[in-house]
Amino acid sequence: MVNSYYEKLISCVEEVKAKINGFEPHIAIVSGSALKPISKDMDVRYSVPYSEIKGMPVCTVKRHESRFLFGYMNGVPTVCMTGRIHYYEGYDIQDVVLPIRIMCLLGAKLLLLTNASGGLDPDTKIPTLMVIRDHIMLHFPNPLIGPNPDELGLRYPDMSAVYDTEISGLLFDLGKEMDIPMSEGVYVQLTGPSFETPAEIRFLGKIGGDAVGMSTACEAVAARHLGVKVCGISCITNLGAGISQNELTDTEVVENTGLIIGQITALINAALPKIDRDYL
Repeated sequence: MVNSYYEKLISCVEEVKAKINGFEPHIAIVSGSALKPISKDMDVRYSVPYSEIKGMPVCTVKRHESRFLFGYMNGVPTVCMTGRIHYYEGYDIQDVVLPIRIMCLLGAKLLLLTNASGGLDPDTKIPTLMVIRDHIMLHFPNPLIGPNPDELGLRYPDMSAVYDTEISGLLFDLGKEMDIPMSEGVYVQLTGPSFETPAEIRFLGKIGGDAVGMSTACEAVAARHLGVKVCGISCITNLGAGISQNELTDTEVVENTGLIIGQITALINAALPKIDRDYL
């Protein structure tokens, strides 16, 4: 089992390498729901559809393309996923994090995760950006379950500081300097695809969560397993069930993401050169 998965991973990495002519990203970015415009200012040099990589899962979620973009964001060599793979799409957890491992093995030293989430605090102003300081992964299979390929990392990796403290602090401080509505907190990952119940929202708030979504934490664990630094920005696009008086819909998520996409894009573009120069 170890050999078959590891061999598939390395095969995918080699296939991508053959398509990007030696390009080596410093930073990997995952664009979350309705966040594809993050890459709109990217100087794209190579576009690699997942469908062209044998063994790669493809995204089935609307608005998510299924491709890696390689190029320069504000001068920094970057790879951007414009289609995230979710566990609720029916994929094995190992395939969910396969693109993350590919980007890390291609040379990325930092994984910057973005997502859309629901707020667990009634006082949260919608929409707003939250720098992820830590996460809780509930009812969700750890991506490291199963035989451990020693080539990827330790059997029991430490997760005391999943999200790099210095880089997370930079993102928060820089956002404040740019007059962007910012908070910082704990992100909770559930499986989805249904939105949470009011009772679940109350529970998640009581155990220390600040925002909830259906991705991200498992990707962060996979990257840290490989020794890659991680940071994350969550777009809180709605209040959770029972806090919000409205029925929760994907449309609300998309519309409110649109209100803040310019701010998260500006923040990332401003942060990347500083991160690349001072923290990698």
